[in-house]
Amino acid sequence: MATAIPTEAPASAATLLRLMWLASPALPVGGFSYSEGLESAVDAGSVASEASAAAWLVDQLELTLARSDLPLLAQAHAAWSAGDAAAAQALNDWVRSTRESAELRAQTEQMGRSLLEWLRNGEQAADPRLAVLAGFSPAPCWPLAFALAGALAGAGARDTLLAFGFGWCENMVQAAMKAVPLGQAAAQRVLARLADALPPAVDAALLRPLADCQAFAPGLAVLSAQHEAQYSRLFRS
Repeated sequence: MATAIPTEAPASAATLLRLMWLASPALPVGGFSYSEGLESAVDAGSVASEASAAAWLVDQLELTLARSDLPLLAQAHAAWSAGDAAAAQALNDWVRSTRESAELRAQTEQMGRSLLEWLRNGEQAADPRLAVLAGFSPAPCWPLAFALAGALAGAGARDTLLAFGFGWCENMVQAAMKAVPLGQAAAQRVLARLADALPPAVDAALLRPLADCQAFAPGLAVLSAQHEAQYSRLFRS
């Protein structure tokens, strides 16, 4: 028998707007400056067109995010909602250990710290969970910070995962526009494919137990490591 995805009450207008804010490329966390291996794939000739960019990004969504960051995010949302600091710290350690290159590790730490500072300047700056997040060593990782932001917004796990995933989709399409390059119309078609693939990826992630989470993507790790020494580049990863 298939496990049912837990139902959530409809989000309020204020919560939906907060999630849109968190998913926006305008959020001052620096997501626009990373390509997560895409620029290296372009340099290697693996991505050279709208079709190959769409296929590469959908694969990354389904083979990495849906199996690692998204289920991890669901677990982190539950830990923050329950006030379980020890569980959140363990999840933060897991995220950092799965970043297989210096660039990917630097990205998750930099974006995590930036979101923490943004949350500290908000109306819930006194929430004690922010102090817990700030205490993660050596740094709070991006998925843990985003999970707390979703919980502080009053969003359920599924809505938080959808916002996180769509933010990733938009940032990656923006990276493809610059690196491939793609025109506006082509980029919107790629984003449409990612938007279609995102809800089932989120639903699969919600059903994946933590023990089954895995971030085994050796091809992506190699591309990321190669990017560290790439001669000419636009992005930080």
